[in-house]
Amino acid sequence: MMHAVLQYPIFGPEIQCPHCRQSLPALMLTDTYLCHRHGAFEANPETAELVHLQSGRHWRQWEGEWYRQHTHPDGIRFEIHEALDRLYGEGFRATRVVIAQRYRDLISAYLERAVPVAKNNERAGLLRLYGLPVEFGPDPDESPQWKVVNFLLDKEPGLPTHSPYSRFFD
Repeated sequence: MMHAVLQYPIFGPEIQCPHCRQSLPALMLTDTYLCHRHGAFEANPETAELVHLQSGRHWRQWEGEWYRQHTHPDGIRFEIHEALDRLYGEGFRATRVVIAQRYRDLISAYLERAVPVAKNNERAGLLRLYGLPVEFGPDPDESPQWKVVNFLLDKEPGLPTHSPYSRFFD
């Protein structure tokens, strides 16, 4: 007789939809979860990824949150921009963006280099995105969350000192 646990996909009998956060039931004896709004998601037990069958988008989970795994620079840029929007709506401003190492090559062409204002300025060569300083996260072997998490925003209370919207389509 087969154990009930083995009849469900790797993430268990139910997950939250990465798009709308609704509970998704697993289809027994398959690797599939079904969202009534977004369609089918298939769990890949070899990569521990969730794949949206209609779009082909891949998601990975870290501490109960789903993170889309980007393959195009516009995807990660748009996600950062949305996070900045939410942050500003909550009364905070971002002070720095830390992006996962795995996106360095993907996004490097879109990063601005800060121009020094004076000789020996410590900000010379600083990478920026939407006017914010950019750093890349640590090696994922040292900090496993960076195998899944795409970016983090450092924040502080207050209104933004600049508008990121003017740089979104640069």
